[in-house]
Amino acid sequence: MSWTDERIERLTKMWEGGSTASQIADELGGVSRNAVIGKAHRLGLKARPSPVKANEKEEAAAKPAPAPKAAKPVEPKAAKIPSEPAPRAAPPPRAPAPVAQPAAGAAPSAPQQRIVSVGPGGFLRQGPGDQQAPIPPAPPRRLVPAKPSPEIADKTSLLDLNDRICRWPMGHPGEPDFHFCGEKVNPGFPYCVEHCGRAYQAQLPRGHRRPPPPLPFGGPRVR
Repeated sequence: MSWTDERIERLTKMWEGGSTASQIADELGGVSRNAVIGKAHRLGLKARPSPVKANEKEEAAAKPAPAPKAAKPVEPKAAKIPSEPAPRAAPPPRAPAPVAQPAAGAAPSAPQQRIVSVGPGGFLRQGPGDQQAPIPPAPPRRLVPAKPSPEIADKTSLLDLNDRICRWPMGHPGEPDFHFCGEKVNPGFPYCVEHCGRAYQAQLPRGHRRPPPPLPFGGPRVR
């Protein structure tokens, strides 16, 4: 329902006259209480205190104020004086325990056998009461070059190779007398003249070459 000038004027008079929003809504008809409050707020009408809070204030004013409680007198507490403990009497000294002495004519007891635990590696484990003397540090090790075996004492080994001597191996690497040639190299080659002739061979003419060996199992399969 729209707000006409007549309805707005009637709302303003009833609002200023002290009517509640519910009474104004019933009088106008077709509007709710919240709509009346919103319209009054938009028109800038003077706001009124909430009736709920007003009733609470009236009830609080009607209740008599509680009488103040009388303070209880505080009795002074007597200060406690710590009593000094009586001195304790010193305990009498204990007599030393008598040492058992072997009877006359008895054979001296054999020393008890000590059990020593051997740990991994063969070292002896110390007990709680054992104390081992400090182990002196080992002397510094001197690096001495290994002596060549008598089989290759005067022959060229792997450590003797350079660019000026022949590197042709003599023997099998697993044999004790395995060594290298050691002769003067052929200029431009890593071997001497003799071993160059064995390492580098001229290729024969095509007509003098030997035929290749036959392939195993009759050669490749033709599909």
